[in-house]
Amino acid sequence: MTRDLPVYARQTACGLELRLKVVPGASRSQVAGVLGDRLKLRIAAQPEGGKANAAVLALLTEATGCRRIDLVAGHGSQEKTVLLRGADATALARLG
Repeated sequence: MTRDLPVYARQTACGLELRLKVVPGASRSQVAGVLGDRLKLRIAAQPEGGKANAAVLALLTEATGCRRIDLVAGHGSQEKTVLLRGADATALARLG
């Protein structure tokens, strides 16, 4: 069962890796579509003390139903990479 993945996603041995563009300080947290080769997220939290990173993980957990999500790159950047452990393309269908 092979599904075509969007440009921002890559299947790995550990799960599904997503490249993100995160815009903090939004009026509400939401998935905002695709921007280039990244999935754009608007995050209500400010980028201080790890609040925005925590909000990214919380939004993706709620949106995909995946409980094991790790921030693997971009801790201090708007361009981030996350790993949805054990996930496959079906998790992306829940993003809407």
